[in-house]
Amino acid sequence: MSLSLILGTLSILTAIGFYMGRSRALVSADGDSHRLHSRPHYYGYYVAIWCGLPSIMFFGLWLAFEPNIVTSLLIDSLPAAQQQLGDAELGLLLNDIRNLARGDVTSREAGPELMAAAGYYNSLLQTSKLVLAAIAATLAVAGITFARTRIVPEMRARNFVEKVTMAALVVCSTIAILTTIGIVISLLFESIRFFQKVSPIDFLFGLEWSPQTALRKDQVGATGLFGAVPLLAGTMFISLIAMCVAAPVGLLAAIYMSEYASPRVRAWVKPALEILAGIPTVVYGFFAALTVAPFLRGTGADLGVDISSESALAAGAVMGIMIIPFVSSLSDDVIRAVPQSLREGSYGLGATQSETIKQVIIPAALPGIVGSLLLAVSRAIGETMIVVMAAGLAAKLTINPFEAVTTVTVQIVTLLVGDQEFDSAKTLAAFALGLMLFCVTLVLNVIALTVVNKYREQYD
Repeated sequence: MSLSLILGTLSILTAIGFYMGRSRALVSADGDSHRLHSRPHYYGYYVAIWCGLPSIMFFGLWLAFEPNIVTSLLIDSLPAAQQQLGDAELGLLLNDIRNLARGDVTSREAGPELMAAAGYYNSLLQTSKLVLAAIAATLAVAGITFARTRIVPEMRARNFVEKVTMAALVVCSTIAILTTIGIVISLLFESIRFFQKVSPIDFLFGLEWSPQTALRKDQVGATGLFGAVPLLAGTMFISLIAMCVAAPVGLLAAIYMSEYASPRVRAWVKPALEILAGIPTVVYGFFAALTVAPFLRGTGADLGVDISSESALAAGAVMGIMIIPFVSSLSDDVIRAVPQSLREGSYGLGATQSETIKQVIIPAALPGIVGSLLLAVSRAIGETMIVVMAAGLAAKLTINPFEAVTTVTVQIVTLLVGDQEFDSAKTLAAFALGLMLFCVTLVLNVIALTVVNKYREQYD
């Protein structure tokens, strides 16, 4: 029995519980819904919650503990000599058993003992699924039965449903907060290990980046240069070029769509702009590497300017095109949310439409516009594929847009790709770069919130 079939069965039982609870509530009130404390569908939700929540929670807990239990039972079934193997050899043996059970390739010959272990492993999985289905279905049916017996006209079903909904919202919010804390802690601890090997001063203020540490202690090139200034400068430089493209184009497009365009034109223009947000970044990378970069190089050659085949200008321009929808769509929604009374008051004082836009609408919508620009900057800072394909991997400290540069995200990917040891400074540098990027983004958020709060007080 597959997991999807079990989930489908539980979903059907939950839907049945909803309709049974709703009909039970109407029957208890003799068909008069006005006698009920809550609307009939709240009683349906009440039964559905008692049906679905316990079974789904049990389903999740079972899947969390099932692998360890099955593995323990599988190890206990192995011969004593195999049970006494080291952790690495035992892990390889278990992996071969799982691969053989799935029909995949194994690292050793499939002998009788291995075949028997694979068959036992499959039987354990099938038994586990059957037990899971039986217990989950029993919990669902028991929940329906229990909830239906409690339904009376005076029951406060709506209060119960709202409490459960509030608890679910709190749990989701807590998960998001704990995830953020976990990310910060993981970055912090690994960064501390890196700074034990490399001086923070050298990392934060060093002007050269060449993390060519060795994989073995006896290998040549066991030391490297870990100055992050060229990476941070390259990140900010490409982001600046991108914002020079995205900010004016996106903002002017938003002003046109919200203030000048007719409803028919707006219905075509806005979706066309938002299509840009759905294009994969690797496609933008191909466009930058195969179209924009050669065009800039050829144009530069005609003008007598030396433009590299991998330049910050090509990457930044294409990145700016990519983030135009983030600016235009959000700014358009913010501008349209400005109260019509402000426009009418400005027109009543004799202002033209352009003067109203410049002196009334844009200042009133500035908090939202700043938010859209911040989102665009964050998107530009975190972009990787376009920079890899169009700007290169060279860590240069330059302000020449015609030269190749690299960014923090590109170097993080480069440092973690391949067979690397997580005890070397080269690999740990990726976590230090991630922590630095996190701090930079945090500072940008603080600045944006300051601007938003300042202008919100003026126009609220």
